[in-house]
Amino acid sequence: MPELLPSEQLPFEIDDRIDPRLVTAHAGVPLVIELFRRVGAAQVVNEQVRIKQRQRGLTPAQLAETLIALWAAGGDRCQDLQTLRADAALATLLGYELPAATTMRDFLEGFHVEEPPLWRIGEQTAIPEESAPLAGIGAANRRVLAAVQQPVPQRTATLDVDATILETHKHTATRTYEGTRGYQPVLVVWAEQDLIVHDEFRDGNVPAGCGNVRVLERAIANLPAGITQRFVRGDSALYEQEVLAWCEQPERGIGYAISADMSPQLHAEIMRLPETAWQLDRDEPDVIREWAEVPYVPEDGNHRKDRPCVRRYLALRVRKRQGELFADGSAVKHFAIVTNREGEGLALIRWHREKAGTVEHVHHVLKNELAAEALPSGKFGANAAWLRLNVLTYNLLSALKRLALPGDLSEARPKRLRFLVFNTVGTVIHHARRMLLRLTSAVQQGLLVLARSNILMLSPA
Repeated sequence: MPELLPSEQLPFEIDDRIDPRLVTAHAGVPLVIELFRRVGAAQVVNEQVRIKQRQRGLTPAQLAETLIALWAAGGDRCQDLQTLRADAALATLLGYELPAATTMRDFLEGFHVEEPPLWRIGEQTAIPEESAPLAGIGAANRRVLAAVQQPVPQRTATLDVDATILETHKHTATRTYEGTRGYQPVLVVWAEQDLIVHDEFRDGNVPAGCGNVRVLERAIANLPAGITQRFVRGDSALYEQEVLAWCEQPERGIGYAISADMSPQLHAEIMRLPETAWQLDRDEPDVIREWAEVPYVPEDGNHRKDRPCVRRYLALRVRKRQGELFADGSAVKHFAIVTNREGEGLALIRWHREKAGTVEHVHHVLKNELAAEALPSGKFGANAAWLRLNVLTYNLLSALKRLALPGDLSEARPKRLRFLVFNTVGTVIHHARRMLLRLTSAVQQGLLVLARSNILMLSPA
């Protein structure tokens, strides 16, 4: 066979005729929609999401499903619906004609309230209260959480809390601390189940380090039944005395590990530590990481030695090798963690560090593999709904992996699920009063048959 040059034309032409058969490139997408319906989340949306706008005959759940299908297939903007709705085979499998982009924008803007009640967290900062339709999407999300909890109940809930910036050029967005326009929502991730239990949409100028007791209260309330141990991990935005005291209340008994602000007093105590107090964390090629327990009691009136739960401060020291300096000119960097948990200090430090693989991973997936950052509107409520529907989609994909797909896909990210499951070629055939989906790959056929049989065995949560 002669060797082809890189510049040679491939041996095909694009036919100018359209194939009239019902062929779809997204034969696996209906699995996510069937899961959404099977666990009862679609019913919740129809019952609780009341949008006072004409939606051309589609139900709220069908409009939500359309976005879930769009994002599962790889689209990320309302205008991408133009391509998806041309897929007549997919519409046939779902049971309705997919809506136009204008219809979807009308639906999203129905979540916006012009003058909503405000929850004030400062003289100049406030967060709009959720609209009733937005709370309805939250209720549907709780139904998904309960469905994942049903088969093998998880007794521990480690809640990782973090805010992220969704950058946008819309003039209604406020300036973030980075100087760009955008929003700064807070997410709470249930680490053991890879599920988002709560999201709070915020303007970009709302500091991440305030109002987090309310975030935690709502996250705890959203957890399904059966949880006996609860923990919280976070960065220094969560270092509020109100948060620490709330976790320490005996009726809650929430263990935590939170990055502490490096106050002058705490830094002074760390610098007073003898060299013998420092223990090796890990030895890396360019730095040495060490840790030590710090006998530090803040002068805030909230920390007393007679408290039933004593706060511990753990210091971390990072040193460059061979006298080298960090980029800012320093030779040593210090960090600290506050915790109310007992146990060996290094184990707690490493446990706290694990949040980077949970909530930060979720931020990445939402923004780069789903559509959280492709905000559709200049209206706060529409963008809040967009984020929450992305959260719902993330949880549905996590539920699909745990409840329906083989174990080797338990860690698969959306882009891999698209390649292996969602973007599968299939033909819709009507035969003997039945609708059949005929696939082109035996491997993907086996995968989809397995997943669908597992979904159909589920009972509503």
